[in-house]
Amino acid sequence: MCDDDKMGFGSRMDCCRQFVKYSLIVSNFIIFVGGATLFCLSLWTLVDRNFMNDLLDTNLFSGAVYVLLVTSLTICVLSFVGCVGASKEVKCLLLTYFIIVVLIFVTMFIGGILGFVFRERVQQTMRQKLRSSMSLYGSRRDITESWDQTQERLQCCGVDSWHDWNRLIPESCCQEIFGGQRKECTLLPGVTNLYSQGCLYVTTSFMRDHAAVIGGTAIAVAIIMIFGMIFSCLLFTMIE
Repeated sequence: MCDDDKMGFGSRMDCCRQFVKYSLIVSNFIIFVGGATLFCLSLWTLVDRNFMNDLLDTNLFSGAVYVLLVTSLTICVLSFVGCVGASKEVKCLLLTYFIIVVLIFVTMFIGGILGFVFRERVQQTMRQKLRSSMSLYGSRRDITESWDQTQERLQCCGVDSWHDWNRLIPESCCQEIFGGQRKECTLLPGVTNLYSQGCLYVTTSFMRDHAAVIGGTAIAVAIIMIFGMIFSCLLFTMIE
């Protein structure tokens, strides 16, 4: 009778272990997909908006994206380790997986808090950098090209508006195209073909929108990582 009870208990424990094992594998597959998505979004953001670095005179923007790239790659590799550790039931791999997941989760959590707290200060710093770079337009080729690319591609002019250029307005602020050639900027009372939005507003809107997409993806991955931590811890204790 006791032997039957032991066999029944052992069978239930084995079923629980298999459930936890495959749950961990599924969780890691979802984590891998999320990490790969985060990597693609970060890479696209870096390539598509890298021309703004010269205007901001800082590597803060690209540096943050590089951190996301490294983190997302680490998440992809980590999910593979988690799958191997779960399928082979290797306690060493499961322990390593658990520790690294905790570290990444804490890093992402702290990074998210810091980004939220300092978002206003970042915008103020961007305003100062953009205004200081305007004085170098025409004298430094890299700044000139960056301003032209930013204003043409983001369809903006100046920092807050075209008034920031003090009537020495670059052609890249003109939004009308005729015969493949940009028209001269029209600046008459009540008539203008200049981009109405300032580049500070457009760039911050871009960063805010992309941060929302990337942040949402990161939050989703972080939630699944919590399940990964729980399942890896349970499977670790179940393996004899």
